[in-house]
Amino acid sequence: MSLTDVSADTTPFFSDDNEGEGPTDNGVGSPQPEEEESASGVSDRRAKVIVVVLCYINLLNYMDRFTVAGVLPDIEQFFSISDGKSGLLQTVFICSYMILAPLFGYLGDRYNRKYIMCVGIFFWSLVTLASSFIGKEHFWALLLTRGLVGVGEASYSTIAPTIIADLFVKEMRTNMLSIFYFAIPVGSGLGYIVGSKVNDVAGDWHWALRVTPSLGLLAVILLFFVVQEPKRGAIEARPEHTLHRTSWMTDIKALCRNVLFGIITVVTGILGVTSGVQVSKKLRTRTPRADPLVCAAGLLLAAPFLYLSIMFAQASTVATYVFIFLGETFLSMNWAVVADILLYVVIPTRRSTAEAFQIVLSHLLGDAVSPYLIGVVSDSIKKSDSYMWDFRSLQMSLLLCSFVAVVGGAFFLATALFIEKDRHLAENYVPSDDAPIIVPKRGRSTKVSVSSVLI
Repeated sequence: MSLTDVSADTTPFFSDDNEGEGPTDNGVGSPQPEEEESASGVSDRRAKVIVVVLCYINLLNYMDRFTVAGVLPDIEQFFSISDGKSGLLQTVFICSYMILAPLFGYLGDRYNRKYIMCVGIFFWSLVTLASSFIGKEHFWALLLTRGLVGVGEASYSTIAPTIIADLFVKEMRTNMLSIFYFAIPVGSGLGYIVGSKVNDVAGDWHWALRVTPSLGLLAVILLFFVVQEPKRGAIEARPEHTLHRTSWMTDIKALCRNVLFGIITVVTGILGVTSGVQVSKKLRTRTPRADPLVCAAGLLLAAPFLYLSIMFAQASTVATYVFIFLGETFLSMNWAVVADILLYVVIPTRRSTAEAFQIVLSHLLGDAVSPYLIGVVSDSIKKSDSYMWDFRSLQMSLLLCSFVAVVGGAFFLATALFIEKDRHLAENYVPSDDAPIIVPKRGRSTKVSVSSVLI
């Protein structure tokens, strides 16, 4: 089989009829019933077995990382090194793992992932085993082998989750990924325990580094004979679309667009919050209604830019990002100012309750219902199940955000009419010792002063 063949795979064990040859004869000339195969080319039963194998290998990865931590004092004593030098063991590994991850990401998107993982884990096991035979005078060799371990781990950690993604969708994918990543804390703890206990039993830290390589050999066997390469994206691709590979630079440009959006959000958040506070401070010298007016201006100015960013989403990438930048900047202007308003219109003994009430209301009227509302509107607009209608219906439904921004601005303008009075009441609030209390009188409540009640 070619290394680049990603749709077919031969697996002697756990193979279903529809994965290998064809229906087999059961002795009376009729084929055996076939287990239903998903669009990925892997049966549901086998897909779950594959996840178990991948979880086992992920467990081994993190066991190996923390095995060294379990025997680190013995390593320091054996090589007569300081804490600083022993810390290099993890630094060298992480640097290697970090630098090589993009390389294996590139290979994993273009070649057979199963074979890449097999080679990587075999290499990782071999290097880890070799590190257990290093003598006292060659600490540099231990550093080298720990760095090479990063090669094997990068080959697995970047690829295994993508196989799970090609086997399951939606809630099932989430569940399987949670099981897969559950191996991180469990493997980390087991690595520390196994490393320290094997060292105690054998009386030599070298034996602790020989546990995971033997288990790694079993992992390679399971990978080769049990794991089947699923068809990439088939389980979630639409019928009218086919997936094709693009160049590495095209991939990087597409990913950078996501990174760029994140960077824009961070920068606009900082600019918006800072500018909102500064404008409010300047404006307070002219009017006591400055804070709600700044909040209103921010929302009203954000609305048209949010609208334009949505409408230009397909026409011009540059214009879309410019409008997003401006819209998010104006939208962020009210964050700190709103918090300030809330605090100065409420007396100190009620501020925590007011904060809680504000959190409940803002989420109840905001992000708690908005994703569902936008989704419902999008579904009601959609006229056919095609990529273009998916895009258009979601585009139209997102215009609700601009409308809500205008409504929010109007509410802040209304707040400006009452802000002076509310602030004055909070600042001049004086609790009275003779404040009226409510007591029942003939089945009905009535207010009487404290001084009239005999205590």
